[in-house]
Amino acid sequence: MSLPAHAADLMHKVSPHSVTVTIDRLAAAVEGAGATVFARIDHSAGAMDVDLVMRPTELLIFGNPKFGAPAMLDAQTAGLDLPLRVLAYADAEGVVHVTYHAPAALLAPHGLQADAPYVQTMTAAMDKLTSKAIAQD
Repeated sequence: MSLPAHAADLMHKVSPHSVTVTIDRLAAAVEGAGATVFARIDHSAGAMDVDLVMRPTELLIFGNPKFGAPAMLDAQTAGLDLPLRVLAYADAEGVVHVTYHAPAALLAPHGLQADAPYVQTMTAAMDKLTSKAIAQD
């Protein structure tokens, strides 16, 4: 599956688990790392509420103020993109995808510095957490 050109800042992984199990595993990894899960949104359940059918699609919103607050102190508008979010969804073939914005994508829209330590920390954390969610253990 190819992503649209405007999605260049999206990070993409494939999960061997169902959408629900992938998000369960991600939430456990987030909490295990000392971060907070703020919300879990089941988009497909929302679609069912209005009599639409959507393949399994869930969003997890999470963060750690230790890293997000410094970004917002540098540019309060970063609050539009924080806390961090990861989307898991099943495509038409049933393959489960895990997608999120690269934390470096926060830089330009909010005027944040490329060398800000929280950007590198968020980048490493997102990779580690999503890798745990999709691990085959």
